[in-house]
Amino acid sequence: MKLVLIGAPAAGKGTQARKLIAKYNLAYISTGDMLREEVAKGTELGIQVKSIMASGSLVSDDLIIAIVKERIKADDCKNGFILDGFPRTVVQAEKLDELIGSIDKAIYINCPDEALLERITARETCPKCGASYNKISVPSKVAGICDVCGEKLTQRKDDTVEAGKARLATFHAQSEPLVEYYKNQGRLFEVDGMIGIDKVTDAIFAELGD
Repeated sequence: MKLVLIGAPAAGKGTQARKLIAKYNLAYISTGDMLREEVAKGTELGIQVKSIMASGSLVSDDLIIAIVKERIKADDCKNGFILDGFPRTVVQAEKLDELIGSIDKAIYINCPDEALLERITARETCPKCGASYNKISVPSKVAGICDVCGEKLTQRKDDTVEAGKARLATFHAQSEPLVEYYKNQGRLFEVDGMIGIDKVTDAIFAELGD
């Protein structure tokens, strides 16, 4: 099974991806996580990406496509995979079709901008183990402390109001045509991201089946 998750920042893609992985035994490919790993390592690519992400802009198509092309060759992708954060544009979607043929389903989690901004600014991440939290929807058991390793949680630089607004504007400009692209192919499933995490999961599982 080859799935694409579409949604603005903080729409809940990562949360739903974890549930899909557990049910269907799929590899999880998050271009955002892969890029942040490069930033943490301080590589040449990471330095370039850090500046782009801090401004709320998106990394170039060529760079992302090259990263994804290598990742899907890994053994854990043989049973299928979930792409989170790629493709973001119609050009990227066309390139993906060239790489793997057609996907099975594009899942679009739709949320209003006001709710997304609130979620973005409430996000926290553990700098040690990478666990993610949200003060509103998925808070840590002890405020500001990672449940997994006990490290103090931090906020990413691209999770500020200013960067969040820029990222949402970029999403609407570039990714909304992507929704139409998959809709025209008959591969789009759209779900209301405001109905609650469990109900979103149930709707996606019902669409994909066993």
